[in-house]
Amino acid sequence: MPHSRHERALRREGFHAIAGVDEAGRGALFGPVFAAAVVLDPEKPIRGLDDSKALEPERREVLAKRIRERARGWAVAAADAFEIDRINILQASRLAMRRAVERLAGACDHLLVDAVTVDVPLPQKALIHGDALCFSIAAASILAKVHRDHALRHWDRVFPAYGLASNKGYSTPDHIAALEKLGPTALHRFSFEPVRLSSHIEFWTGYPSIVQQTELFERQTEVLPCH
Repeated sequence: MPHSRHERALRREGFHAIAGVDEAGRGALFGPVFAAAVVLDPEKPIRGLDDSKALEPERREVLAKRIRERARGWAVAAADAFEIDRINILQASRLAMRRAVERLAGACDHLLVDAVTVDVPLPQKALIHGDALCFSIAAASILAKVHRDHALRHWDRVFPAYGLASNKGYSTPDHIAALEKLGPTALHRFSFEPVRLSSHIEFWTGYPSIVQQTELFERQTEVLPCH
């Protein structure tokens, strides 16, 4: 079960606003990867914090509401499927985490992160299985998961044949069957093999690294006279 040992140790070292950071949706085939950053208030404890994957959906919703109400600060961000395909899922997860931390607007002075580091100029500690060991990271995992689940329910209305409201975009038998029958949507992650194999058309894989973005807009073939 998670505990507050890491936060207490950092407060003894002089840190005052310790943010837990985690992501949700890293292994899914569809949509963005979400991340959250949470600065808990030690004066307003929240009972029952745990790794979001170990909680029932109804319990996650209850805890997410309490986190938003009692935390000193919280933020949620994402990296979309196009960014995932462009820079890979690990780097996109770190990008979403960085965006979440930056949205805290300077409200933290140390990070506790689940397994990875975040590209921000703050002291930080990566904890393996941090969402199962640390209250702040567990809180972040809950917020990231709840916000992503809400988004998938909305996308389920746009793409009802894929079962996104129930499978949350993961590689379930019903999702794979829909991909095989219908092919992927524009919001599927083409860098993931099950999606790629279900597509019968070539897809864009990003600009070649040797091409600078400015070059794409500098060349004009003809200037037409005004009439």
